[in-house]
Formats: sequence, structure tokens, C-alpha cells
Amino acid sequence: MSAYTRREFLEFLGYSSAAIGAVTMVGCKKKPSQQSLGQLKAIPAGLSKDEVTLSPGFSYDVLIKYGDQINAKESFGFNNDYIAFLPKGRNKAVMWVNHEYPNPLFIHGNVDNTSKTKAQVEAEMKSVGGSIVHLKRNKAGQWRVDFTHPDNYCVNGLAEIPLIAEMPIEGSKTAIGTFANCAGGVTPWGTVLTCEENYHDMYGERVAYNKREIKSSKYSYAWGKHFPYPPEHYGWVVEIDTTQKTAKKLTALGRFAHEGATCINAKDGRTVVYMGDDKAGECIYKFISDQKGSLEKGQLYVADTTNGQWLSLDIKQQPSLQKKFKNQTEVLIWSREAAKTVGATPQNRPEDIEINPVNGDILVALTNNKDTKDYFGSILRIQEKDGDHLATEFTASTFAAGGPETGFASPDNMAFDNNGNLWMTTDISGSAMNKHPYAFHGNNGLFVIPMQGENAGKAIQVASAPHDAEFTGPFFAPDGKTLFLSVQHPGENSKSLESVTSHWPEGGSNLPKPAVIAITGPMLEMIASS
Repeated sequence: MSAYTRREFLEFLGYSSAAIGAVTMVGCKKKPSQQSLGQLKAIPAGLSKDEVTLSPGFSYDVLIKYGDQINAKESFGFNNDYIAFLPKGRNKAVMWVNHEYPNPLFIHGNVDNTSKTKAQVEAEMKSVGGSIVHLKRNKAGQWRVDFTHPDNYCVNGLAEIPLIAEMPIEGSKTAIGTFANCAGGVTPWGTVLTCEENYHDMYGERVAYNKREIKSSKYSYAWGKHFPYPPEHYGWVVEIDTTQKTAKKLTALGRFAHEGATCINAKDGRTVVYMGDDKAGECIYKFISDQKGSLEKGQLYVADTTNGQWLSLDIKQQPSLQKKFKNQTEVLIWSREAAKTVGATPQNRPEDIEINPVNGDILVALTNNKDTKDYFGSILRIQEKDGDHLATEFTASTFAAGGPETGFASPDNMAFDNNGNLWMTTDISGSAMNKHPYAFHGNNGLFVIPMQGENAGKAIQVASAPHDAEFTGPFFAPDGKTLFLSVQHPGENSKSLESVTSHWPEGGSNLPKPAVIAITGPMLEMIASS
């Protein structure tokens, strides 16, 4: 943000001249006993340690890690990602955690896909999907997992899940399993949306629309050898009701590599969901529900950011779709093809999307795209016409750009705190981390971008991840005093169990384990709690 003065940046955010003069810090009132944001010390740039390193005034506890038993038969899955914290009163809560993908080396030891047994594939299928665990707050005010709670359970790659669709998909209205669960969202009625992203790594993908041949991913886990399920059953947004213990795949929201699904109620009470397709050259989508309190039916749109238009993917409204597809179900299954057909704008890997609680701006993390030589990524800002989330017109602009000047690269997951500050994690791939052109960054990190005060618009790094890992799924407790964060794939570049690249979180000679941490501390409380 070095191209903006402080005043220009605040005006860019939508603050009036009077408000700019009144802004003094991060959006909370100064208290004599608290440190000001100006005293927040960023961690050293380029840090590369096999530990979670935090700025002064922050601390963390490991809440739950891979392999921890959550009930008599099930354990916490692998590669935890998105987190949803659902309060159940003042001192109790339910936490949903995504589990994105397995690492065969750490799950069963066989890294040769051609020789995997059915039992080994099943072990991988059980390690993904999502975990539901109950939390309670202790006398010190710290959140802890209640490992004995009778309603802890998993929804994994073996679960039977209904497909909510107008007609059967590949001969069925039920899919087996959810996996590749990346980011997600929470509906206004308190259910969780978990998003299937790189499903093609498990069951491949059709070569093209109307073709029967299935092409395997170069990162294939070869599940189809033992479980020949159709790829069309995956790549959806899955709605989880943690209270009723139900799950359903919402086909109306389209099929692609869903990073997340961020919800907001429009002025008429219907729900709008913003979604990104996490692949280079793919698009940004918006879904508007037909009815209040349900995402089973609605209108799907895709963004033309060049002209500021949401383009309908309704076959009845688009002659170009009528020429290519037989019905709306096929349009939804082949959302990517449909988006290109109507003229949507390719993006540089749209990942997480968050909505600014102060002014309603939609922020989209565009992680990077080496094909277009965008190595550092950016955050795109979308402003709906007249602030109306039902609008079909908008303006788009760059909110922040990554690079050595701003200190971050490859923005991924985001969250706003109670005072409107933006928190952001980065997603530099393990093969590129600490190498040119990312050497300035060090390991992946967690940043806070104040929206007010003298540091407005400046990305301040407050945490660094262990070797090979990334932080994902930031989610604040309602009081802003705890930030839940996933530490995903530490030690992912390990070639063998005898030579691992990380020993986090248990240290010593222990194998690395993905885990959820709870960040607390006086600095977090000062910045994030209202």
C-alpha cells in the first residue's frame, strides 16, 4: 500500500474526511493499561523456524492435533483447514474443522499409489472431510476441547451424503464422502458450509463436457482403483448441521474447486454467497438464494470484473448456455465451462472471500498466478452497486498487492476482527518457500492489516508458521479474545519417516502433525476485542 498516503488510503476505504481526523488507532478506544497498536512489534522478516513464532503480546496453545481421539471410534483428521466456531452459550461451543487432504507417508507409510491397498485408501478417506468437536471454557477463560463429549463426530470420505439436485447426477442422488475440504462459511441460521476444492486429486475429472474418459490428476491419490465413484459427485459446497448431524451437497452453488463460501443476508432477507474457484485462470461466483433460510435453490452468477457485471448462469436466461448444455443441472456440473461460455473474467487463483463489516466491501484473495507472472498475488475489492448484494453491477479495484514492498506474498485466508481489522494468512507452496522470488518472506505467516489509525493499510506480520506449513482457517471467538487457527501440513516436504523436515508441534524426534491452535494474549485482546 506504499502508493497511498494515509489519507488517500482511508478515503479509499470509504471513510469521510471528518472520520479520518477522528481516527487514532485500530478501532477501539485507548485504555491507559493497554498497548497502542503503534507498539505492536512485527516479527522479523524472512523468518524460517520449525515453530509457531508470535509477536510479543501473543501466545498460543495447541487445541487439537491429528490423531487425537474425539470419540470411541474416530480421531481428529489430517491437514485441518477451515474452522467454524459456533457458540452455545457463554462457556460452551461447537467447532467444525475441515480436513483437506491426506499425506500417505504420515497416515500409513505407503507413498506408491500403484500399490495402495483398499485398507490404505480407506485410512486416507477417514482422515479427510471434517471433525465436529465440542469446546468448553475453563476457569482461566481458555477454550479447551471436551474430548469426552458424546456428540463429537466426523463426516469423512466414506459418509453417505445426499445430492440436492433437480435430477440424479451420474445415476444417483447420493454421493459417497466429502473431501478436499478447503475453506468454508457459516450460514445466517448457524449451519456450516464446507467446500470441496481439489476433488480431482482423488477421483480425477472428465476430459471435457460430454466425454466419458476420466483424466487423473498429477497429484492423484488413486482412490478410484478401489472406489470407482464418479467425479461429478464432488466439487460442491456441503452444508453441515452440527446439531442435527446432517449433511447435504448444495449443487445450486455450482461445481468447481471451491475455496470458500461467504454468506451475507441481502436487504430482502435472502442469503447471498460469494465463492472463489481456486485455480489459475478461474473465476469468482455469487449465489442468491430463492428463499430465506435455504441454499437449496437460487441463482448462480459469475463475475466479469472487466466490465463490473455479474453474469447469470441460468440456462433460461443465456442463449449461449442453451446451445452448449442440455439443462441447468449440466450447467451446474460444468460451472467452469459455463463461466467461460458467458464471458466471465479469469482470475489469479481466487481463494478466500470476506466481507468488510464496516462498509460491505467484498475482499477476494487472489493468491498468485505464475502463468501471468503474478508471483505475489493481491486482494481484490468488489463494491456492489449502491451497496446492494443483490445487484448485478459492481466496481472492482485492487485493495492490496503482495510483494517485497508490502512484506507479504500469496494471500489466502482472511478474517475481520470485532474492530474491523483484516487478518490474513499466506499460502506460498512448500516447493517455493524460502526460494526466489519468495526468499524475503520466509515461512508462511499471519498478518494483520489495520483499517484505521497511523498504520492503516500496512500489513504487519504477527506470526510465522513451522517448516513447510501454512496457517489456514482464522476464526475469532465472538469476544475477539481468542483467534483459532489451523497449522496445516508441517513437514510436508519430508521424503521418509526417518528424515522429516519438521517435528512440530511435539518437537524432539516426533513426527509432524497438523493441528489447531488457539491464539490469545493482551495484544490480541487490545487489537481484536471490542
